[in-house]
Amino acid sequence: MTAPDAAAPIVSDVAPRASWRESMAVYLQPRVLIVMMLGFSSGLPLALSGSTLQIWMTESGIDLRAIGLFVLVGTPYTLKFLWAPLVDALHIPLLTRRFGRRRGWLVFSQLLLIAAILLLASTDPAKAPWFVALGALLVAATSATQDIVVDAFRVESLPESEQAAGMAAYVAAYRIGMLVSTAGALFFVSALEGTGLVRASAWAWGYVGMAAMVLIGTITALIATEPEQSVRAELATRAKGGFARVMNAAVGAFSEFIARKDALAVLVFIVLFKFTDAFSGSMTAPFVIDLGFTRNDYAAIVKGVGLAATLIGGFAGGFVARRYPLAASLWIGGILQAVANLSFSWLAMVGVDQWALALAITAENFTSAIGTVIFVAYLSALCRNPLHTATQYALLTALAAVGRTYLSASAGFVAEATGWPLFFMICMLAALPSLILLAWLQRRGHFAALQA
Repeated sequence: MTAPDAAAPIVSDVAPRASWRESMAVYLQPRVLIVMMLGFSSGLPLALSGSTLQIWMTESGIDLRAIGLFVLVGTPYTLKFLWAPLVDALHIPLLTRRFGRRRGWLVFSQLLLIAAILLLASTDPAKAPWFVALGALLVAATSATQDIVVDAFRVESLPESEQAAGMAAYVAAYRIGMLVSTAGALFFVSALEGTGLVRASAWAWGYVGMAAMVLIGTITALIATEPEQSVRAELATRAKGGFARVMNAAVGAFSEFIARKDALAVLVFIVLFKFTDAFSGSMTAPFVIDLGFTRNDYAAIVKGVGLAATLIGGFAGGFVARRYPLAASLWIGGILQAVANLSFSWLAMVGVDQWALALAITAENFTSAIGTVIFVAYLSALCRNPLHTATQYALLTALAAVGRTYLSASAGFVAEATGWPLFFMICMLAALPSLILLAWLQRRGHFAALQA
């Protein structure tokens, strides 16, 4: 079976230019809307084991260095490629037969995610931080599993003409999901405290509310249509046993990628491209609270200005990815997300100023959304075979998570040693290795080969 080129309309700069109305109309296509809602579902749980949990722990009196180390609970995002072949190959009893290969796994992973968030809601950082770590780890593991399925569903379900719009809508909705589980969760917790609930109970019920939000993704999975590529891949492997399908998915995904020219350099580039964003983002919430802003100050800015900047940035990233060749798009996204760190250095020197916070959050959300859309376009261009889309894409996104998880674990120590203004300047300089690799790969013809 010949796999479709999922990234052709994105990386090509010779395709006919669509009119403004045609470009906007594609966002209303049912497949794009489904992918958008699944993007929300994927973005929602990330902050629940990340920045939102950090604020909960900060308010519970947990040491800054310990909070920085808590980023390690994101390990499942790095290792998810290990069980991605199971998602590609195995059936979920009852669910796969009823909903299909991808949709069955979607429903299953979301039910597990709801259970994990409810478990985390029952913890108390002040009394049992290790139990909190366990709950956060389970949320990350089930969220990573959902990501495996959503990524495969997105790549396989969108035709070439809708790929760019689908990625822009997906990333914008992903960021909105993150905002809901940060600013939305913080407002919800504050509202619960306003009713007379003690802080610990307010946080617990705040997480229960976030668990209920996962049902948006479940409803989307139920009304979606199984991707035709997935149906064909399922028919092609129906005669094989479960173990054989798992091995084919695992071996095929790895061997196909490693056979590429400059494969090792490509893998390192994937690890480093979003590192500048991840290193600063891992400490943004503690920074804002430590600077003297209240929880509600931070939530209001993130929910209002941050949401608008994310939406605009997501669609701007889609325009850049559709308008320019892939290499040029990566240069634009990489430089923008690096320079945006200077807005937080400036905020650290200005101090508690609402307008300064709004500008910094706007710059971070806008540039991060642009960089993410373009990065997703690049990863999608590397995954072409529906027999192991989930496995290969999971491998690539797991590598991308290394920067957010392991390399960012030292962020709290660096911030404490340098102070906030210098810390965010260091975050900007952390983009240099990826930009150097980008130039090297471009000279080696890597991106031209993807366009061929």
